Amino acid sequence: MDYEALGLMVGLEIHQQLRTHKLFCSCPSELTDEVGKEFVRRLRPTQSELGEVDRAALQEARKRLTFRYQSANTCLVEADEEPPHEVNEEALRTVLTVAKMTDASVVREIHFMRKMVIDGSNTTGFQRTGLIALDGHIDVNGRRIRIPTFCLEEDSARPVEGGRKGEKVYRLDRLGIPLIEIATAPDIRSPEEAKVAAKTIGSILRATKKVKRGLGTIRQDLNISIRGGARIEIKGVQELDLIPLYVENEVKRQLRLTEVAEELKKRNAGVEREIYDLTGLFEASESKIIRNALKKGGKVLAIRLPGFAGLLGVKEGESERRLGPEFAQYAAVVGVKGIFHSDELPAYGVTEEEVENVKKALKIGEMDAFVLVAEKEGTARDALDMVLMRAEMAFKGVPEETRDAKGEGKTKYSRPLPGKARMYPETDVPPIYIDDEMMDSIEVPELREEKVERFVKQYGISRQDAEQIVDTEKDDIFEALCEYGMPKVAVRALLQILPEVGDVDEKGLRDAFKALKDGRFSKEGLEQVLSNMAKGMTIDEAIEKAGLGMMSEYEAMEIARALVSERMDFVKDRGQGAMGPLMGPFMAQVRGKLDGKKASAILRKAIEEVL
Repeated sequence: MDYEALGLMVGLEIHQQLRTHKLFCSCPSELTDEVGKEFVRRLRPTQSELGEVDRAALQEARKRLTFRYQSANTCLVEADEEPPHEVNEEALRTVLTVAKMTDASVVREIHFMRKMVIDGSNTTGFQRTGLIALDGHIDVNGRRIRIPTFCLEEDSARPVEGGRKGEKVYRLDRLGIPLIEIATAPDIRSPEEAKVAAKTIGSILRATKKVKRGLGTIRQDLNISIRGGARIEIKGVQELDLIPLYVENEVKRQLRLTEVAEELKKRNAGVEREIYDLTGLFEASESKIIRNALKKGGKVLAIRLPGFAGLLGVKEGESERRLGPEFAQYAAVVGVKGIFHSDELPAYGVTEEEVENVKKALKIGEMDAFVLVAEKEGTARDALDMVLMRAEMAFKGVPEETRDAKGEGKTKYSRPLPGKARMYPETDVPPIYIDDEMMDSIEVPELREEKVERFVKQYGISRQDAEQIVDTEKDDIFEALCEYGMPKVAVRALLQILPEVGDVDEKGLRDAFKALKDGRFSKEGLEQVLSNMAKGMTIDEAIEKAGLGMMSEYEAMEIARALVSERMDFVKDRGQGAMGPLMGPFMAQVRGKLDGKKASAILRKAIEEVL
């Protein structure tokens, strides 16, 4: 696709968990499966300071859910039984560092706001967010991508399985973990550029060494629009490599919906608000879905959509359905698992005869469509109200909305785009003043690529090793070990030995490298020494246990001469070619007690003596 001609605009919102304690209490930011207590809450929308109620909050309220919260501790801040404590200074300094790295202007008086969220993911019914900096930027492929805002906010509670009908269960271990939120302007112009921009921001974040790593610790939201379409927010993209696919699929979706809108206008289509009860037509239905609904006292309700025929299902030559999934996802908001529509029937046990009966009852013409819902009457009416609302939006093309990332580049409707009405001041957190002294104390770290290049040039290690050292955040200890003048040995210790034998702390590694430099054992004995230290031994105990006291050249020469004497015929036959085959048995006796180069020289000399 020609994205420039389509007017594609993409903006990113990066949410990265910080590796500190929680934002407004001293609880650790660690996930756990322990559950010490539970409590239940109901949440409802409230007016903003201007007297308005957010449309996204109103939709959440329609679900009429109860929320059960599980906690492993007795923190009153998490349970919203106690006001928030002072803001986590380490988290604040991390955001200031990122702001400084992107040439942003720091807000000198920080005020936290409450952002209304009543989907149960916050016990308070809102999320606390503080604007920290403005107007930064990154460079991607020679283009400047603006970053208007940098925020510090608290993460939401973690949804878990379980709960009764009409109830949603959350665990509070994730609630309150500090998040840095970085929002770019819609300056991104292609799917691949979106991926590169996200990767660039991720590299900046990791350079601080204050961010969590692993699945779920960073989430990318995409804001996507094309000319003639609308801004769509896709929330919760986890994998960088899938970002281009999400952008591509959303562009295709918007093109389909724009095409549908044009066709509806050509047909002079319309939306009738009347809901029809067609239960009597399905009393003997073979459809399991309908039979189960009727057994539970439900009904089969229907709406008529004049002019919508052929616009709900798959268009010839395409693989993606059009309005059908849109209608089903809106209906799902009120708890309906699925809908039937005329473009896909007969199917799912609904017969041709039943379809014809519906068409007669609703007076469906050749260009008309219908939608059926089999559920309890109240739920079915709510679901069809949502379908009618979405059908009315179809005439405008693409409605502004929030969609959830579902994996493999697919998305699902979640709620309308929230508005400004959900923001209001946080009165429990006092303003935070950022003075020049604090800003001067913020050090800007090296970016990944800069550090990798420096390691290659300064320490003479390979680019692959340098990248692995930096990416595993072992760069600080690597440079500390390089003080002993053996960078390649440090690489071997950190990337090969320790993953095999276990962890050794920085002091232990320093002790081992000092002993190695002092000649207390050879490089060949490093693995055994570190293996012993990983079991809790001191450096002295580790060397003694390994039996690695350094061997004198005289002792080594005696071992070499004995080995040559045992294999005399072989040595006479091969000459110096015997070096390779004899080196293994020789090293088996001197490994860890003699440097490899010195061992090679001694064995060579022993062979020369008999030639």
